[in-house]
Amino acid sequence: MSITTNYKNTLEFATELDTADVLKDYRKKFHFPQHNNTNVVYFTGNSLGLQPTTTKSYIEQELNDWAQFGVEGHFLAKNPWLPYHEFLTENMAKLVGALPSETIMMNQLTVNVHLLMVSFYRPTANRYKILCEAKAFPSDQYAIKSQINFHGFDVNDALIEIHPREGEYTINEEDIFAAINQHNDSLALIMIGGVNYFSGQVFDMAAITKAGQAVGAVVGFDLAHAAGNLKLDLHNWGVDFAAWCSYKYLNSGPGSVAGAFVHQKHHANTKMPMFAGWWGHDKEKRFLMESTFEPIQTVERWQLSNAPIFSMAACRASLDIFNEVGMEKLLAKSKLLTEYLEFVINDINLRKNNCLQIITPIKNRGCQISIVANGYGKALYNELIKNGVIPDWREPNVIRCAPVPLYNSFTDIFRFGEILNNLL
Repeated sequence: MSITTNYKNTLEFATELDTADVLKDYRKKFHFPQHNNTNVVYFTGNSLGLQPTTTKSYIEQELNDWAQFGVEGHFLAKNPWLPYHEFLTENMAKLVGALPSETIMMNQLTVNVHLLMVSFYRPTANRYKILCEAKAFPSDQYAIKSQINFHGFDVNDALIEIHPREGEYTINEEDIFAAINQHNDSLALIMIGGVNYFSGQVFDMAAITKAGQAVGAVVGFDLAHAAGNLKLDLHNWGVDFAAWCSYKYLNSGPGSVAGAFVHQKHHANTKMPMFAGWWGHDKEKRFLMESTFEPIQTVERWQLSNAPIFSMAACRASLDIFNEVGMEKLLAKSKLLTEYLEFVINDINLRKNNCLQIITPIKNRGCQISIVANGYGKALYNELIKNGVIPDWREPNVIRCAPVPLYNSFTDIFRFGEILNNLL
């Protein structure tokens, strides 16, 4: 569909799109918060995804097995806990374009970022700098700066932040490649968010990986806003490492288990520096309680502790839905939803003196659209909440809207537009 010619900002048209939607029934597989006994317009799946209706039964299975078997649940549970993380691996690997041996669910996002940087940020006197995007998610900035400080370098010297050009909200990727070439001899690591959380800009991860590795740098990505949102191909892109959470687009619940990727090319290097824990030890010898660490020759070696079963059960419930639907169908619907949201916002702008500014690039985005409401600020966001719309606010002036293809509808977008128009 063409944004400019075929879309209509009417309930009838939105209903027609929903009727034709091959994924429309999946909306029923999620719990929605209520406003006046009606589902809210939930546009913040890029912050916390909705709960699948199956999640409760997945967790209850493990609670029941714990009650019945106690410690023997590690072996006798319907889904034995000892290898439980392996039940998530194949479906997660499909979502990020990786081999199962390259993919692991463990810990939380920033923990995984630190663990991977222990191995992949190995600064020397001459090659010690880290390149990231300015206004990366704050936790990434904290992690990167603390790693630089830990190695005894000056953040003001060692950290290269790529800013949007003056008067712009998004980063010109030419500036990323220019900085890579400028610092080629001193660049140790590139650590960028695959999708910038603030603007919704998607970066060309394949091209950044190629450019960074060409000058001798290691390349990693934070995929918190990319996993479950974009088509990823980490193995074929040759990315060195990546980490992501599972509570946004992956609908695994607040603070749920996170993911990590390490490319197969690094697996044979068992001498790589790392922080070790017993769950990364050779599986055949794990319970021999030996004092010498023998790392598993897959990404599993970065595990520290045994699996958090209940959060993994929630993650498994969601991944089973993703596996059933497939990313191709989700991406096709995501494109239409986001185009329609853009059309509705632009249609409102025609009547409201262009007070809304979309800052997310059309050609480089997933399902998030970030909006600056000039002259309104957070008061507008608060009014949207009061009227049954839940988007996301980010300081200083951005409302983020993410129509998620698994559970959002075109009627949601029309309702959002109708409420927004009335509030402006």
